[in-house]
Amino acid sequence: MRTALDQQHEFAQTLLKRVAPVLDGELVNALLDAKQQTEQEINQQRFRVDTLKLKLAGIDSSDARNLLAIADGLVRKSVWILGGDGWAYDIGFGGLDHVLGSGKNVNVLVLDTEVYSNTGGQASKSTPRGAVAKFAAGGKGTSKKDLAMEAVSYGSVYVARVALGGNDTHVVKAFQEAEAHDGPSIILAYASCIAHGYDLVHGLEQQKLAVQSGYWPLMRYNPALRETGKNPFQLDSKAPAIRLKEYIYREARYTMLARSNPKVAAELLIEAQDDVERQWRVYSARAAMPGRGETPNIAPLEKAEDKLVGVADGGAE
Repeated sequence: MRTALDQQHEFAQTLLKRVAPVLDGELVNALLDAKQQTEQEINQQRFRVDTLKLKLAGIDSSDARNLLAIADGLVRKSVWILGGDGWAYDIGFGGLDHVLGSGKNVNVLVLDTEVYSNTGGQASKSTPRGAVAKFAAGGKGTSKKDLAMEAVSYGSVYVARVALGGNDTHVVKAFQEAEAHDGPSIILAYASCIAHGYDLVHGLEQQKLAVQSGYWPLMRYNPALRETGKNPFQLDSKAPAIRLKEYIYREARYTMLARSNPKVAAELLIEAQDDVERQWRVYSARAAMPGRGETPNIAPLEKAEDKLVGVADGGAE
């Protein structure tokens, strides 16, 4: 879909340049050079396209008729891919990784319920340590995969972890920034699920506790900040204010193991709390790193005599 929309946009621009001599030059330039990063700018482009259509209707040429058919392609289109954690973390990760590495302007929203919700609640790589799920009846013994940091490793992908119950304003800001980013973006959203084992009327409260415990840190990685010399990694939630057990032992996926095998549950709780603290240290250290504006050069500066000489100058590349 993204590729098709890009092709339509390029073809519409080509046709617009062909019919430009019989159109208002100011309108043509505005259509071609329009910045479409904000909702206001996109609406302005829609208005220009409406004006263009009226003018094209009075021009008798094949280029004008073809442009009239695809003129809406001049307006920036948003493409979102929606899926759950079973897809994003596991069975569809190869495809997701391909999209994130493509450089295309595609947005991804992962509704992270931490189990395969649609197929019966099986454990996935997103299932946290100590939680009970199908194929992890004795409590999952390994930690949750950090998909956010895997996406951050590209450096060119917009990444956010959000929780509506943790900070709803933060959710809106993340969506706005993802839309504005000219490239791949991924938002990982904490999603309450019946498989968690509690009355979902308390879903937002549980999300808030997940953030307060440090289990679900809110963060944004915005590559645009690097261009201004700032650290693109932003940690948007505070250090853990409660112990992990104050969050997880409100859910049956954890308490059922505490009842059936208290010894194993206690051991996994210790390890799960360590997972939280380890992740928090990684995130907080990354957020505290200086930006390029503060430390412009990490590697030694290149000496003049070491610079490569181009072929045009008679040297080797």
